[in-house]
Amino acid sequence: MSESGHSQPGMYGQGRRRRRRRGDRDVGPPGQNLSGPSRDREYQPRERRDGSEDPPGPLIQKTPIILAKPPGERAKPSLNAPVTGAPVLEKPIMLMKARDDGAKTGTPPESTAQPSGSGPSKIEREGQRPTQPVYQIQNRGMGASASSSAVDPMVGQSKLLPPEKMKHSIKLVDDQMNWCDSAMEYLRDQTDMLVVGVIGLQGTGKSTVMSLLSANTPEEDQRSYVFRAQTQEIKERGGNQSTGIDFFITQERVIFLDTQPMLSPSILDHLINNDRKLPPEYNLPHTYVEMQSLQIAAFLFTVCHVIIVVQDWFTDLSLYRFLQTAEMLKPSTPSASHDSAGSSGNDDGAEYYPHIVFLQNKAKRDDFCPRNLKNMHMVVDKLMAHSHLKYKGTLSMLDCNIFPGLGPDYLSPEVNMFLLPVQESDGEDNLTKAGPGTYPLFSLLPGYKGHASFSTMVSKLRSQILTMPRCQLSHTILTEKNWFHYAARIWDGVKKSSALSEYSRLLS
Repeated sequence: MSESGHSQPGMYGQGRRRRRRRGDRDVGPPGQNLSGPSRDREYQPRERRDGSEDPPGPLIQKTPIILAKPPGERAKPSLNAPVTGAPVLEKPIMLMKARDDGAKTGTPPESTAQPSGSGPSKIEREGQRPTQPVYQIQNRGMGASASSSAVDPMVGQSKLLPPEKMKHSIKLVDDQMNWCDSAMEYLRDQTDMLVVGVIGLQGTGKSTVMSLLSANTPEEDQRSYVFRAQTQEIKERGGNQSTGIDFFITQERVIFLDTQPMLSPSILDHLINNDRKLPPEYNLPHTYVEMQSLQIAAFLFTVCHVIIVVQDWFTDLSLYRFLQTAEMLKPSTPSASHDSAGSSGNDDGAEYYPHIVFLQNKAKRDDFCPRNLKNMHMVVDKLMAHSHLKYKGTLSMLDCNIFPGLGPDYLSPEVNMFLLPVQESDGEDNLTKAGPGTYPLFSLLPGYKGHASFSTMVSKLRSQILTMPRCQLSHTILTEKNWFHYAARIWDGVKKSSALSEYSRLLS
């Protein structure tokens, strides 16, 4: 700047000229006051919008004249801008892309490669607002252990982690009949779930059946089952393995509830021999054992979609009397409006009743005879004729292609009954007995049993159970976590039920 105030060439960079307007004054070097005290102030350098820095040399103030350029000249790159590999996009295009692009909302491509400094971010200087829903999805349900590799750069949000897989069952109700909260951490806020419970007498194979339906196969060792089955020592002692209610949820969001044996003689023997103190409302040990069984059965009738009744022989009339008593003492539960006529023979729609499946475990060869199978269906239909439980119409052995020679109308009163044969390791015995030159070639084939193999029957049963209708348990749609709280309230109400107290007083 000369003494007369005229500009000299080379002060604004190489080959760059500034357009002057009428009434615009020149700016001198810092510290020289040419037009009054308002012009004598220090200049604070700032970064360019394209991410580059000012060229070395005297620092000057940028006037708003550059921002007033037309869009045609604004798109032209400056001569002193650093050469980068990424193309410089026009500002209006970047604003439009910031609404659709979720990788770095509101940031141009050049600024993503620059390291973040200590000053304010470029997003704040440019005045662009980040897209709020992207940050909500990114931080929802993600812990501190989420690695940066789980972030998808195309959508700009973290991938959802799969649900935690359970290795073994946990307690939902302990042996003291107290509610446990340890199952809450495995549940999620989603409504697509199926709750399957099981009841039966002692030694019928409830835990084994539930393990095969949930996470195990018949080829695995029973010691690795998710629901612990009776060991040989417990069988010889005549004891029971399961106590209270055990909980297990699969990756397919199917909740399995395994229970202690109903009317168990081993639990009664434990109460008598160990002089265990009974609650004050129960006077006799056998009354307390029966009331425990009724509480569990009434609880399952309220919170489960499917109830499996396991028997190892056909049939025990006391078990059907027990089911009718538990149905009578079941707490009142509002049903869904669309399920008002879903219960068999009931048209009031005031109560919810689950689907019940009668499973004949350890069935023999004669039980698979079509004539005997039809008689079994007729007996169960007569015994459950006055029940509101949904005991027929949702499971069929004829649809599983187990009896291909029978027509679909052979079992006219077809109830929800399924037969499982005795679990045995066939194949090894056939190979050991077939020596070279001793038996013909067809001796290597499995012998005729009258039914399919145990693995095939378990697979058929599992497919039938998982396709059972999932009716609404209450007047509102329940998520997994809401079901847990709902089940806790039902269990507390069952323990304090006046109907159960009155029934126990009659038994005493």
